Parts: sequence; C-alpha cells; structure tokens
Amino acid sequence: MSLPLFFLETIDEQHSTLVLSEEASKHIVQVLRMTTAERLQLTDGKGLILTAEISNDHKKSCSVQKISIEKIPTPQKQITIAISLVKNASRFEWFLEKATEIGVTTIIPLICSRTEKQHFRFDRMKGILTSAMLQSHQAWMPVLHEPISFEKLILTDKSESKFIAHCESDDKKNHLNAIPKLSSSIMLIGPEGDFTLTEIELALKNNFIPVSLGENRLRTETAGMVAVTLLNN
Repeated sequence: MSLPLFFLETIDEQHSTLVLSEEASKHIVQVLRMTTAERLQLTDGKGLILTAEISNDHKKSCSVQKISIEKIPTPQKQITIAISLVKNASRFEWFLEKATEIGVTTIIPLICSRTEKQHFRFDRMKGILTSAMLQSHQAWMPVLHEPISFEKLILTDKSESKFIAHCESDDKKNHLNAIPKLSSSIMLIGPEGDFTLTEIELALKNNFIPVSLGENRLRTETAGMVAVTLLNN
C-alpha cells in the first residue's frame, strides 16, 4: 500500500528535517491520527517526491525526518486545455479535478465572446488541483493560468499540435483520435454557446486544426475531459 501523500509548496533538499505547515500538521496528526515513526510522502507538485518519517507529531508544527527523495521526470505528453469559463463554477471545478486525475499538464481558462462568467477564484481552483494531484498520487501539478482572452491566446501559443473543437458544420473535421499528435498539444474548448465564426476563423488562420470529439454535442466541461483523455492516449 502506498504511503499517504501531502503537498509542500517548497521542499528543502538540503536539510534532513522539515517542519510542516499548521494546516498539514493538523490533517496528519488530528485527522489521520498519524504518530511519531510513521512514514509519509511529500511532493512540491514539480516532480519531487520526498519520503519521510514523522519525528514530532505536534498538531500545529509536525516535523519529519527525510529518508529519501526522488525526482519524477516531466510527463512525456504535454497537454494543454484552453477552456472557456462557464456560468456554473462547480462544473468548471469538476473539470479541473478530473482533468488533473487523467493527466493534463496545463489549464488555461479562456474568455471568449460568448463566455458568460468571467470571475475566477484562482486560489480556490489551485486548491482543487492540489487535492486532485494528491488523490491520484502524482508528483506534477498542472500549471494553472489566469484567464486570458481568446485572441491573445491564439496569437501567442507555441504548442506543436494545435486543435480546436467547435460545433459548426465542417466536413473536413476529423476525429481527434485519427490525427497524429506531437509531444506538446493544445486543445481549444469553447463556451456554452460555442465559439463565434470570427473566433473559429482566427484559430484556423493561426494553424489550429478543427477536430471532432464525437457525434454527440458535449457540455464545455465534458468536452474538456474527453479532449484530455484522447490527447493522453
């Protein structure tokens, strides 16, 4: 059975003893009832996994003794999902959680012409990513960007494979599964009212390939999930 995994913003590789935050200490000592000499793991969400042993089970300042440290390589597939914010924040939060579990590497909230909700609670959203990373026992947390306008993203993105999923009729659209992907891919997912024709044209002019995610029309957050899954195959 794997050891319980916790998040530590910065892992000091030089010192053998680490003192954890009050929040982490409370969870470890009071919630999980872990005690001195028990082992756990810590990650900074940037590839480090530290295996340690509790040396002081204080509920506000738990300290651990380092046993070993491992550096996990970056994911081979760099998957970016640029997805419109949606009116129902809980649906967007669901996407963040599930996309993290599946293996997305970057999430860019988009503000499109038809985006209804533009308020974005960054700290709350990052907390959701952290929880999902720990739950799925990963060492790499997805990079979360602040919301960006559709036009700015289109003109600045440098991904090797660029895709856009839109609902307009297009006989030339191939299913995403049928298209070769390079090591870094980005998928554009539109708002509940879809991208405008102007936005679609701008994306196509900047080398984004129109793709299909299947025959059914999907909600924004569902389309994002399907895209992560297909790009990760």
